This record gives sequence, structure tokens and C-alpha cells, in this order.
Amino acid sequence: MAPSARSTLIVNPYATEVTMDRVDRIADVLPGEVDVRLTERRGHATELAREAVDEGASAIYVFSGDGGFNEVLNGVDGDIPLGFVPGGGTSVLPRALGLPRSPVAAAEQLARGRTRRISLGRVNGRRFGFNGGLGFDAELVRRVDALGRQPDGRRPGDAAFAWTALRTIVDHRGTWDTRLELEGHGRAAFVLFANCDPYTYAGARPLHVAPAASFELGLDFVAPIRVRPASVPSLLLRVVRGTTDATTQDVLYGHDLDRVVVWCDGPLPLHVDGEDLGDVQQAVFESERDAVSVLV
Repeated sequence: MAPSARSTLIVNPYATEVTMDRVDRIADVLPGEVDVRLTERRGHATELAREAVDEGASAIYVFSGDGGFNEVLNGVDGDIPLGFVPGGGTSVLPRALGLPRSPVAAAEQLARGRTRRISLGRVNGRRFGFNGGLGFDAELVRRVDALGRQPDGRRPGDAAFAWTALRTIVDHRGTWDTRLELEGHGRAAFVLFANCDPYTYAGARPLHVAPAASFELGLDFVAPIRVRPASVPSLLLRVVRGTTDATTQDVLYGHDLDRVVVWCDGPLPLHVDGEDLGDVQQAVFESERDAVSVLV
């Protein structure tokens, strides 16, 4: 179907920063006619994105958190421009793309129509925009999800995430032994894959797990070989400063890779873009280079 002048705005009404007043303001800022569609359940944004592609929408905008962004990435081809409006508590993807944290200001910037081609990651067939991991950070995602949602449907904020991270480290006594094998690279305790830098944010502070990662390249990974209580402070300091690279001791580092197969000694939690994908014993991480056009 030929593209029309009508765009689609997919909205998660339960995302932290989403209100219907902001939805109206954003729709007014975006160019042309805008068809607003609200998600109703997990996975619905993927369905709505596919419908928008089939209907020949000129662009797809997403006002959501990172989970909604991820769902849309899994419902589109590489041709239709995507615009990510930060509606979550963290909204890593639009921030990593250089958009303002204010939803309306971000929409105003997207309305200028400037595009950028970026690569995406994929693990076991599921696309991701900015990060994925096996082990520690996937366990952290699961623990935060277990906190549930607030009465208005919103997820816990940065303070709850930071407390849960500290609780996870304490519960493990700051110790992670080798539990997985990265084919061709070696054994490690857990692994974090990055499609860009920063990996995520702690409030306003960017966390640089893989500082050489870029949206224009393949995947990077960082995999501590083992972790002991004495090494936790230095690991955290490197993440804040962005000083981890291939020369870092006791860490496996891969840069600009197309494919990495990971075998786990036993089932380990897997996540992408903060979405829990369950436990796996094998994960195939791949890069989709030059995968989609995004509005910036």
C-alpha cells in the first residue's frame, strides 16, 4: 500500500509520563493528520504497529516507555520512520537518540522530520533497541517487575530500581561465579549486550556499560568473568565513568559484532530493553545492521 499523509501515534496510557492532555498536545504538534491508538494489553503495540504499516501510515510515533518502544520495533519493517516520545520513567531509547526528556519538546523535535538509520539487536528472534542481558541485569528487571505497579498502573520509579539493584547485590553477597559460555570468547558470570551508549540511565546519569557501542555499528558485549565483593566498587565505577574496554582485566569485551551464541550452565533470566523474556539455556544475539529509520 502506498504511504498516506496520515501518521499513527501509539500510546501506552499507563506509562509514567502519559496523560491524555499530553497525548492531545503531542498530536497537535506532530505534522499532518494523526491517528491516535491506545494500547490495551501486553504485545498490543506490536499489533498496532503492524496495522499502521499495512495501512500505509507515513510515520509511526510511540508515546510510551521502553517496553512499548520495543514492541513497536518488533512490529515494523525498515522503511517507515519511527518517532519515540519519552513517556516512561527512564525512556532510554529516545534519550540515547538525543531527544529531550520532555514529551512535548521531544515531539516538537520529531516533527522537524530529520531521520537517522540505526541498527537493532536481536536475541532468539526478539528485536531490541538499546540493550539486552543474561543473568544479573535480567534478574534485576525481574525483581523490579515483581514489585508490581502503582494503583494508577504505573511502574516503580528510579528509587525503587536503585534499591532493588542494591538488594540484588547484597542477596548475592557481591559474588557471581562463571555460569555461561560465549562461543569463541570465553566463560563469564553474566553478560550485557549493548546496541548503543549509554546502556541505560540512573536518574539523569548515563551508565556507560559498553562505551564504544553505537547505533550505527553491530553489537557490543561486556561480560565479567567472575565477581567478588572487592571487585563490585570498581565495576560500578567503570560503568559510571565509561572506562571498560577490551583491555579491562577480568572482563570479556566484544565490539561491533554480528552474532554471538551464549550457552548457560543452567537456566538464566534473559531480558531485552527492560522486558523479561523468561529463563533460557541458550541465547543467540545478532545485529540487524541499518535496520530502521528513526526520527531524531
